[in-house]
Amino acid sequence: MNKPAARIRPGSVRLKPEAMRDAVFGATAPYVAGDLAVDTMQGFQPSRMAPDAEIGQGRDKITARARDLARNNGWAAGAVSKEVDSIIGGNFRPFCKPDWRALGLDPVWAQEFKEEVQAKWRNYAEDPRKLADTTRSQTVSQLFGTAYRGYLIEGEALGLVNWRRKRPTHTCLRLVDPDLLSNPYDHPDTPFLRGGINLSRDGVALAYNFRQSHPNTNHTGFDSLDWKRIRRELPTGRPQVIHFFDKLRDGQTRGVSRMAPIIERLRMEDHYSKVELQAAVINAVLAAFIKSPMGPEAMDDMFGGDTEAASAFLGMQAERGKFYDKNKIRLGGSQVTMLYPNDEIGMVQTARPAAQFAEFEAAVLRNIASGLGISYEQLASDWSKTNYSSARAAMIEIWRGWTNRRIAFAQNFCQPFFMAWLEEMVIDGHIKLPSRAPDFYENWVAYTRAKWIGPGKGFVDPVKEAQASAMRVALGMSTLEEEAAELTGSDFGDNIVQIKAEIEMMPDNVLHPMQESFAKLLGHNAGPVMSPED
Repeated sequence: MNKPAARIRPGSVRLKPEAMRDAVFGATAPYVAGDLAVDTMQGFQPSRMAPDAEIGQGRDKITARARDLARNNGWAAGAVSKEVDSIIGGNFRPFCKPDWRALGLDPVWAQEFKEEVQAKWRNYAEDPRKLADTTRSQTVSQLFGTAYRGYLIEGEALGLVNWRRKRPTHTCLRLVDPDLLSNPYDHPDTPFLRGGINLSRDGVALAYNFRQSHPNTNHTGFDSLDWKRIRRELPTGRPQVIHFFDKLRDGQTRGVSRMAPIIERLRMEDHYSKVELQAAVINAVLAAFIKSPMGPEAMDDMFGGDTEAASAFLGMQAERGKFYDKNKIRLGGSQVTMLYPNDEIGMVQTARPAAQFAEFEAAVLRNIASGLGISYEQLASDWSKTNYSSARAAMIEIWRGWTNRRIAFAQNFCQPFFMAWLEEMVIDGHIKLPSRAPDFYENWVAYTRAKWIGPGKGFVDPVKEAQASAMRVALGMSTLEEEAAELTGSDFGDNIVQIKAEIEMMPDNVLHPMQESFAKLLGHNAGPVMSPED
């Protein structure tokens, strides 16, 4: 015979406080990070949101704060300038490398095509008339630098590939303020319209909606109430809108400032530095003070109804004023003559800035530098504690991150514009393809394949790094072209042409010693002397 199941009435079982806490808060969670009972984690309850909802709530405020710091904070402004100068520099250009194997052509054609494309690009991109810029205010490299600066501060770079028939080259680039990309009439996001971008069911950006004027502009007009919808690309594939940002999560359509994780620390460090500086200035200005014999008792007598004491006090103050009018008390180069009877001089003790200020600031700057992806020495311009090994290690680590960002920016922002420009050059006949060449549009990527060159890595020890470069080439680990681009940011082909011209200009008695010195520098025996005819 089966026993009846036991029935437990509510409230009949009482748990100990520890057991109740474990049951409610899950104190036995496998990960401490997910355990709600840990004291240090109970107040840490971030929300879990969709990527666009996560960014959209505070994006405008983050952008405004990042811009303010880049304008007014010396550390932020310096960090931004250093990264832009290191990744883009003054001459960011494509090193054309058409994929002649995929095109079924030969390397001789590829070299000729490369030289012709790069020559025409130089004339176009470096034109001092700035015809490549829709607004005619910057060269192409300057446009790329401004776009990268916007990506660093605001989280995204936006550009429009325009067509201006009255210019020699019709293709031109217009940078767009990300503030202008928004939903028409500021409507809330929908599944297929988020952050001003029209999306397909697959999440592909189809078109962009741009407000025609900034809502907080200082001129009058109603352009801020008008929006223009521009398709991402034409039916041929020619890009019309170029949008670059760091996509950190699936479903993200807009970028967020790369300075977001460090804005709070930058602000606090800036405030702390100002307070220390103000205290130091006050201490420097208020170097000394005069002590009067009229103490609290005399003041009590004066305000307590003793008219004689009050009269005496006022008379003394009048006499003191006349005395100091005649005898000016100055410090710092001037002699103190004499004081009024019973007066004394007291000196202010200057204890600012605080003794730990330098160490504290250095610790904060290390945190900020890590958030920006650079070294403390680069951010603070402090190389006092750096030797060759540490400087070299820091350069390698930082350069790896910068190379990744340069490639990402070049592929996603610069390359589409280069493709649009080369399309015009080929279709309009400015650059001719051989009769056996495959269709341009079907092989657009192969024709426009390029490696983008910016500033070189530079040298910590030029001799050691030049020798290492020569060894890499000798062992087949690199090429002269790659070494020239990475170390100095130069074009090896242009260098060879220039060197050949210089050798032809040199007399024989100068050429021979130069070759010997080059051979000794590389650690090899001098080979046969090259004649100018070679």
